[in-house]
Amino acid sequence: MKFSEYLFKNPYWKYLKWLWIGAFGGIFLLAAMVWAIAMGWFGQLPPIEELENPTTQLASEIYAEDGVQLGKYYLQNRSNASYEELSPQLINALIATEDIRFYEHSGVDNSRIFTIVIYNLMGKKQGGSTISQQLAKNLFPRRKFRSIVDKAVTKLQEWIVAALIEQRYTKDEILTMYFNTVEFGSNSFGIRSAAKTFFAKTPYELNAKEAAVLVGLLKAPTLYSPIRNPANSLNRRNTVLNQMAKAGFISQDSCAILKSSPIDLQFQEESHNQGLATYFRETLRMELLNWCEENGYNLYKDGLKIYTTINTTMQQIAEQTVEQQLKEQQKKFFAHWKGREPWGEYKEVLLTGMKRSDRYRIAKELKKSESEIQAEFNTPVKMRVFSYTRGEIDTVMTPMDSIKYYKYFMQCGFMSMDPTNGKIKAWVGGHNYKYFKYDHVNITAKRQVGSTFKPFVYTVAVDNGFSPCTLIPNKPVSFAGYPDYNPSNADEKFGTPEMTMFRGLQFSMNLVCLNVLKLLGEGGINNIIDLAKKMGVKSTIEPYPSSALGTADISVYEMVGAFSTFANKGVWIKPNYLTRILDKNGNVIYENLPVTQEALSEQTAYIMCKMLEKVTTHGTAAKVKYLYQIPGAVGGKTGTTQNYSDGWFIGITPTLVSGCWVGWEDRAIHFRSMELGSGSAMAMPIWATYMQQVSKVPNLFQIVNEWSPPQSPISVELDCANFESNKVEKEDFVE
Repeated sequence: MKFSEYLFKNPYWKYLKWLWIGAFGGIFLLAAMVWAIAMGWFGQLPPIEELENPTTQLASEIYAEDGVQLGKYYLQNRSNASYEELSPQLINALIATEDIRFYEHSGVDNSRIFTIVIYNLMGKKQGGSTISQQLAKNLFPRRKFRSIVDKAVTKLQEWIVAALIEQRYTKDEILTMYFNTVEFGSNSFGIRSAAKTFFAKTPYELNAKEAAVLVGLLKAPTLYSPIRNPANSLNRRNTVLNQMAKAGFISQDSCAILKSSPIDLQFQEESHNQGLATYFRETLRMELLNWCEENGYNLYKDGLKIYTTINTTMQQIAEQTVEQQLKEQQKKFFAHWKGREPWGEYKEVLLTGMKRSDRYRIAKELKKSESEIQAEFNTPVKMRVFSYTRGEIDTVMTPMDSIKYYKYFMQCGFMSMDPTNGKIKAWVGGHNYKYFKYDHVNITAKRQVGSTFKPFVYTVAVDNGFSPCTLIPNKPVSFAGYPDYNPSNADEKFGTPEMTMFRGLQFSMNLVCLNVLKLLGEGGINNIIDLAKKMGVKSTIEPYPSSALGTADISVYEMVGAFSTFANKGVWIKPNYLTRILDKNGNVIYENLPVTQEALSEQTAYIMCKMLEKVTTHGTAAKVKYLYQIPGAVGGKTGTTQNYSDGWFIGITPTLVSGCWVGWEDRAIHFRSMELGSGSAMAMPIWATYMQQVSKVPNLFQIVNEWSPPQSPISVELDCANFESNKVEKEDFVE
């Protein structure tokens, strides 16, 4: 009997026939489904262009001038790493745990498919996705499953995308993309962020133990978090280490040693409240948001590389100096007002503080009445408050008491820049960004400048032919139209009837300055205002005689930029902090060009530098030289407002100009004496301590011993020895 006759007469043939039909039908159906999915019948697959340029939410990164990363702007804290930046142990841990045949398959591991199916049918749930399939899900997440058909279609889509990824990328590129797209928890997206957050390392610096922790996190970032669930994390890490030993990536002995050791974390979750230059980064963010809107970029998703002029060494010194000096002065302020409230009768500062608070805003949104809000603000609650001496303090107090508590704290704005190119090297808007958000350097943060405005008056005088040795009356002066304006000197110690301009600026004599204004004639104040504008002061200055003594509100940013004009031989350069922006592919999409304006003659600028130098040798800031011993050519000007609510010091050198304001949130709060509340007492020590520290760092900036004289001969007298009388020693006067 022939085999075919035997086969057809066999009673089991009909079963075999349907088995073969089912097998070939299933293969045909699978092929048909794959074809239909590839054609987009079940939803469009990602276009080829998207596969080659996958879209992820990349954080934009801010860099200092020396390449140090200052911070990021992001919705997801994700920064890409290259393959060369990945630790070999990191790659080994991933392959051993997730896809041991990674280098052998082409996206889908066919040898594992049927095994996984059988295990899942037995109730032993197992994942069979390769690294390429997981990458497909990371890059192109699918809809939630609604049925078994939907689940099957989604799985087939994942296979197709994985195969396309394998066709277009090398294995190294796939590994890199995978590590850049996965989430590790604790606000860390991508391996670069995770390595920094959990271990304060780069991805390449990770050892086997650390790599095992991070790869272990991928299974469930919360469940295996070393912060939230340390026991789970330790067990999962050891599982990964076992897999690495099983795959031969580490020896069994090494595995045993590593498993016996604890997880050593250096955890620091990235926050906009922490890190270097927090105030500066926020000011930069607001500017970049406008730029991105105008130019079609998303600051939080497009992975921009933002390069700034900030010098990390100078920034660190500036921040440390501000904190240290304010801490010392704060002690004096607490002692000065011990047993009394510094706002005195000005209770409205407390009401204003209450109405500015988030608690008040939320209460108003909830339609609470004023009486309900008042009751809420006088009910004790748990809160965490700032303290210089004890750090953050967990305590119980009423919200109103917390407002009173914070009103005591002194505030500061400090900026340092290179006058030759306008590059801002340090920007300190306050002493603790988490608790005090207001940036006191920003151009919008204006405070009364006091005597730091006087150099503008003397500059116009020099431009009009006055010599620093010109004798100026030191007596009361009146101005037409202002009969009630009768100021006096801050200190009546110097009652000489006249002084040289050198000495008038040196000791910040109000009456000498006003007499200079009087001698400049009817248009004098307008000429002074025009000069200030040429030197970068955009704030409003009223054309009143009192403006000569600094009644205008101007920002630290403007004042430091203006004083830089003196050091830069009369040329104002707009202070700048942004050099260029690159897109995620490294293309330059913005480059900053300097903005300059000739404001003074070179001779006038030189004369003003020499006059400001007198202030720091035998004037209101004489401690700069005899106590702090700041090297090289140095000039500066102190400033104090009438009730001591604002203290200023702007200091200049040929290569570095820095300025400082110190005061309080409310002008009603202040010291009550010149000794404690003057610019030389509050602001100058911050500038001088900063200059002491930066001067000690080799090659940080150039120390120049003499001001560079103008090319043309000086046309006015600078040696005033024959004009000056009753000499004053450096310790005799402090503004």
